[in-house]
Amino acid sequence: MDTDRFNATDYLVDRHVRAGDGGRVAIRCDGRDVTYGELAELSAAVAAAFAALGVRREERVMLVMSDTVELVAAILGAMRAGMIAVPVNTMLGSTDLALPLADSRARMVVATSEFADAAAGALAVSDAVTHLVVVGDARPTVPDGVTLIGWADALAGVSVAAGAGADSTAGAGAAAAGQPVADTGDDSPALWLYTSGTTGRPKAAMHRHANIRHVCVTYAQQVLGIRPDDRCLSVAKLFFAYGIGNSLFFPLSVGATTILEPRRPTPAVVAERAAADRPTLFFGVPAFFAAMLRADLPHDTLAGVRLAASAGEALPAPLQLRWTGHFGVDILDGLGSTEALHIFVSNAPGDIGPGTSGRPVPGYDVEIRDDSGAVVVPGKPGTLFVRGESVATGYWCRTATSRAVFQGEWLATGDTYVQGHDGRYTCLGRSGDILKSGGIWVSPGEVEARLLEHPDVVESAVVAATDAHGLERPVAFVVLRDGATLVNAGAAGAQDVLVAFCRDGLAHFKAPRAVVVVDNLPRTATGKLQRFKVRELTTTLNPLSSPSEV
Repeated sequence: MDTDRFNATDYLVDRHVRAGDGGRVAIRCDGRDVTYGELAELSAAVAAAFAALGVRREERVMLVMSDTVELVAAILGAMRAGMIAVPVNTMLGSTDLALPLADSRARMVVATSEFADAAAGALAVSDAVTHLVVVGDARPTVPDGVTLIGWADALAGVSVAAGAGADSTAGAGAAAAGQPVADTGDDSPALWLYTSGTTGRPKAAMHRHANIRHVCVTYAQQVLGIRPDDRCLSVAKLFFAYGIGNSLFFPLSVGATTILEPRRPTPAVVAERAAADRPTLFFGVPAFFAAMLRADLPHDTLAGVRLAASAGEALPAPLQLRWTGHFGVDILDGLGSTEALHIFVSNAPGDIGPGTSGRPVPGYDVEIRDDSGAVVVPGKPGTLFVRGESVATGYWCRTATSRAVFQGEWLATGDTYVQGHDGRYTCLGRSGDILKSGGIWVSPGEVEARLLEHPDVVESAVVAATDAHGLERPVAFVVLRDGATLVNAGAAGAQDVLVAFCRDGLAHFKAPRAVVVVDNLPRTATGKLQRFKVRELTTTLNPLSSPSEV
C-alpha cells in the first residue's frame, strides 16, 4: 500500500464503491438505509461544504452530535478533506464543552438540534470558531462574528444570515459538486479524541489516518473476524474511541453495515434495535451487561448475534458467565484506550479466559514493568505498556503529560496488570486503585468479582476506607438485582450475608469490612466506574462506623 497517499475516508467508503459494492447498505438508522454509494456522495458534499465555509486542511471541526447518518458524514467528510474531526461527549453542558472547544481552537462546530443550545453557549470562549452548523430545526443565538447555518443549507451552499446580522455565503454550488479526496498520507492528522484520564483536564489524543486502518486490520479482522455480512450495534457512542471503532471504522472497513441508535442506550432500546435490525456483532461495557441482566430481558433478545465484545473496564468473570448463560452469546473482553484508538489486548473466539483481558491482539506488543521500569516475570504485577501502529502521536499542547505517557514507541497505560502462566493478562485496577489491608496488598477487582458471584449482586465496587484507628480497610458498595432477597434483610443483614459470602471464597483479610447497598454506582458516560466518587462516599457515609443503605 502506498503510505504516501492514504485517506481513511477513501479506505472506509470510496474503495468499496470502486469495487462495485456501492449498493451495499453502509448505515441503518431510524429505519433509513444509506448505501456505500450514497455515503460516498454525502461525505464528498460535506467535505465541500466545510471547505466552502472556510475550514482549511488540518483545521479542527468539533462535532456535538448524536449517533446519526449526519455525524458519520461529518467525520468522514472532514477526514476526506484533510481536516481533523473532533467528536466530543454530548453529555457535556456549555461550561464543559467550552474546555475542548477552547483547547482545540476548532474552526467550526456542528451540532444536532438537541445539543445546539449547549454548543452555542460554549462559543464565547473561542475566537477561532467562524460557523455553527445545526442539524435539525434548532436555531440558537450565537455570538457576534459566528455564523449560524442549517446543515441542509450548508450542503446546498446557500446564503445565510450571520449571528451578528451580516450576510455570509457558504459558496453556492460548491457543496453540490462534491470534494475530491485530499492528498493525505499515513501520518496526516485525521481525528482527535478527548480523554480526561486521571487529571480531569480534557486532553486530545491525536490520531493519524493510518491509525484507523491499523485497528481495522488487527482487532476487527483478526479477533472479531468481521465480514461483509455483519451488522454492528454498539452501546458506546461514536464520540468514544471504543464506539467509533465499533460503529464506524470496523463495519465500513469490510463493507458491512452499522446500526446507529441516536437515543440514550438502555436495555429496552437495545432490545428494540436487536429485534428490528438483527445485529450479528454487539458491543457493550460491563455496566450495561449488568443492566441487561437487571432488566430481565428474554433469553432470545440477541438472537442472531454471533459475538459480543466488552471494553471500558475489566469484565468480572461472574457477570460474564451469568450474561452468557442467559443470552447464549460469548463476550470477548478486552483492554483498549483512547490513546491506542481501540482494543490491543483481548480474548478471542474459542480462547476466552473469564475474568481476564486475554492476550495481545496481533500487531501489538505489551510489557508489564515495575516501578524501576524493568520488565517483570509472569505472576508479578506491574504497569502495563503497549506499542502498536494505532497509538496516538501524543496529546495536543500537553508536552509534560505526553512525555510521561508516550515513551518512545511505548504507551504507558496506567493500568496495573499481571500475566498468568497461561499467557493471559489480568487487570488488577488502575495504578493507585490497589489497596492495603492488614499490610497486605488487595486487588479491588478480586473482591468485586467474588461479590458478583452472589446471585443478588449485579454491580460492585471496592475501595479503601479509614477506620477509627486510622487504618485502611476494604469497603464494598453494591447494587442488588430487582427482587433480591437481600433487600428484605435490611442494611445490617445484607452486610452480614455479603461479608460472610466473601470470607467463604477469599482470604479473610481481603473480605470487605463493610458493605453498603446503593441504587447505582457513579460511572462515566462510557460506563467506567468513577472510583474516586466511590471513595468520596466513604467519607460521607462513614461505613466503618455502622452498616448503611442508600
